[in-house]
Amino acid sequence: MKKRKYRLVLMATAASVFLFSMPLYASRTDDRIESSARKTFVFKTFLKDDDIRIELKNGLATLTGTVVDESHVFMAGDIVASLPGVAEVENKLKENVEAPAPNTDAWLTGKVKSILWFHRSVNAAGTEVIARDGTVTLRGEAGSMAQKDLTTKYAKDVAGVKNVRNEMTVSGPESRPEHRTTDAVDEAIDDVSITVLVEMTLLHHRSTSALTPIVLTKEGVVRLRGDARNAATKELIDRYARDVHGVKRVINVMSFE
Repeated sequence: MKKRKYRLVLMATAASVFLFSMPLYASRTDDRIESSARKTFVFKTFLKDDDIRIELKNGLATLTGTVVDESHVFMAGDIVASLPGVAEVENKLKENVEAPAPNTDAWLTGKVKSILWFHRSVNAAGTEVIARDGTVTLRGEAGSMAQKDLTTKYAKDVAGVKNVRNEMTVSGPESRPEHRTTDAVDEAIDDVSITVLVEMTLLHHRSTSALTPIVLTKEGVVRLRGDARNAATKELIDRYARDVHGVKRVINVMSFE
């Protein structure tokens, strides 16, 4: 009888410890998920000024808060969805009330700026973008004529852009810098961020926005699968993906008829 009573006391004690430790464990798990998300290149570079809160319960991650642009909603959701321990994401993020209305000049300016920031071969930080009635004017400095032309091509391939006027100046050979968008570009960029950036790049470009390739990244090597529709589109997707921050190599096995 005494032994049975002793076992019951032990069971009750263990149960109480378990119940009281659950909130602490959940809290630590939430902190780990949020910490992992905020350490990614995307959070540190693109989402650093957004008000994003992450809560995890039974594998369900809930995102709340506000962001400066609609694309940040998807970027944050994709980053969190790829983290270990997250089975599902409920994305409740909203744009700030100050966010430009769709199809306005300010909205189009933001879209063009975003696409330039995703690519490493253009000087996004040194490029001023002005949109008016569908015409985009680019000003600033390019490191070469090739970089200036590439900036024009990227801007033209944004939905809503009717025309591009590139007024950027080209620096001389003796002062030509290797333009980069961030100081972290030369650092190792996590695979999760690379995957999200490739997905967002293809979504933002008008000529590839209707496609939904499967993007897998391992140690900076990006593998693309899915339907490319035709050889020209496959080559374009390949070229866009190669010019995303952190991408070391692209293996494009997308098919077409």
